[in-house]
Amino acid sequence: MSLPILPPYLKPGDLLRVIAPSGALREFEAFNQGIEIWKARGYQVKISDNIDNKHGYLAGTDIHRLQQLASAWQDPECQGILCARGGFGCTRILENWTWPENIISPKWLIGFSDITALLWSLHNAGIVSVHGPVLTTLANEPEWSIQRLLDMVEGRPVAPLKGKGWGGGTSTGILLPGNLTVATHLLGTSILPNLDGVILAFEEVTEAPYRIDRMLTQWRLSGILSKIRGIALGGFTKCEAPPSIPSFTVEEVLRDCLGDLGIPIVSDLPFGHDSPNAALPVGLQVTLDGERGILDLQRFPI
Repeated sequence: MSLPILPPYLKPGDLLRVIAPSGALREFEAFNQGIEIWKARGYQVKISDNIDNKHGYLAGTDIHRLQQLASAWQDPECQGILCARGGFGCTRILENWTWPENIISPKWLIGFSDITALLWSLHNAGIVSVHGPVLTTLANEPEWSIQRLLDMVEGRPVAPLKGKGWGGGTSTGILLPGNLTVATHLLGTSILPNLDGVILAFEEVTEAPYRIDRMLTQWRLSGILSKIRGIALGGFTKCEAPPSIPSFTVEEVLRDCLGDLGIPIVSDLPFGHDSPNAALPVGLQVTLDGERGILDLQRFPI
């Protein structure tokens, strides 16, 4: 496997472009606060035209959202791409998209939730990206989380993350973080990366335990979980069943569906939809210690 392509590290003064490739923008105050955080660090921020377009639940038509991505990615003056929010829509534009090979230099792409599809697609092209806060969630992050994101894209070391170890020893592999629902819907598609020897990192929000059970069962039946080297679990926020319905807890479901895999697993890591959402690299080698409950980005920066 070829070495991952790391975009040039960012520095104050660089131009960042904002795109809305997924759901319609609704949280305008939070969106503007996120932009101001980047500007306060010295970055130029250019917002795509008609960022507030609405096409049903989407931030504009597929063509409009695809044009935003293409324009930002092919802009030689742009060094990074900030996603406005998640929601749904990235997979729709990926049906007609390939990452141009003649780009002068790749850019940092930053986002999470529905942006998982873009991050994993970019990984297929061999380019590192960041699973981290979108603009509408950035202002809710604690200062250490914002600083971690900046450290990552500016090329400074980032600290290991501590969670709850389930055992299974220690393993090293390429980290692929993402939203469980989005990643599950990539199974069987051309967007799904080769997962041999990877460490998966999943987070989720507002999914009932039985739905998480169904998704993880699909992963088990796919045979892919026999190929991976570890699983890092972040926040599973608001994933409780209604009080009137008999149910397992989400913690019980995760243990039941994953606990017998015989690989390192660490849960309760601080990333996901609920703050803090610690930035994680997509496509770089990490070490997962299932005994001590540590996710270590041992080769960052590279």
